[in-house]
Amino acid sequence: MTKCVLDVGNCVPDHASIRSLIENNFDAKVIQAHGPEDALSALRTDTIDLVLVNRKLDHDCTDGLDIIKQIKADATLAATPCMLITNYADQQELAVQAGAEMGFGKLEFGKPETRERLKAILG
Repeated sequence: MTKCVLDVGNCVPDHASIRSLIENNFDAKVIQAHGPEDALSALRTDTIDLVLVNRKLDHDCTDGLDIIKQIKADATLAATPCMLITNYADQQELAVQAGAEMGFGKLEFGKPETRERLKAILG
């Protein structure tokens, strides 16, 4: 069964890289949201198996950690796995403390560890 990944706040080139990483390695499709409102809307209307959130949203520099906190604070969405996309270890730790899975940075797209983290959720 094809899984669905919601990519939140990444620019066009980064979204293309994420989409390639996911769709070439897993039975999954990637859809995009640009900000908190359309991300939460997608989560409420589509079956989302994983949310990937940029540390700073390309659209308006919203803090991605705030979006993860909103998702985890909503009882109907809280079980949805989330990962923060950032190269900063301190930000990854804050995301994990907020309820996210350990994410990865844009410099780690090609690393086996990144595929393993995704495999744990996407199979």
